[in-house]
Amino acid sequence: MKRPRQPTRSELSLWRHALRDVVPLPGRDLAALEPAPLPETPAPASHAPVVAHVPAPSIPRPPPLAPLERKLRQRLSRGNLAVDGHLDLHGMRQGEAHMALLRFVQQAHRSGARVVLVVTGKGGEDSAAVATAHERGVLRRLVPHWLAEPGLRGLVLGFEQAARGHGGGGALYVRIRRAREVKG
Repeated sequence: MKRPRQPTRSELSLWRHALRDVVPLPGRDLAALEPAPLPETPAPASHAPVVAHVPAPSIPRPPPLAPLERKLRQRLSRGNLAVDGHLDLHGMRQGEAHMALLRFVQQAHRSGARVVLVVTGKGGEDSAAVATAHERGVLRRLVPHWLAEPGLRGLVLGFEQAARGHGGGGALYVRIRRAREVKG
């Protein structure tokens, strides 16, 4: 059986500092929380101060992206529900398209939009903006990554490929998070 590791002097100092304001429950002793004493060790040769590393507080992450609900997707594809806005990224360079997407999603969120359409294009061979075969469909590949980035992640509930009538593989339905749902 492995023996538990003994805390260092700096860890003990940090522990005592953390417990300085703790008030024990009635009938409990604060000394029970004290770790076992350290064995005597010679002082280090250098007189450098011991610095305790305190981890930064973790920032809560938004929930994972989710696909559109089946009924919502059916209503959109059948034309029973209109999208609240659309953005066409055809002919834009990556930087332009990224900034346009960011502004569009932020504006859609502020205006209370529920579902928007982002047209990326399919990046086919007839695209005049594409020079080589391995660069086809750059926006089609990048937009999902951009929607999952921290700058937009808090505003987007989920996204998925649009129905054929809205552009199919060259477009995405993007579900916008309601203003009251934004955390942080």
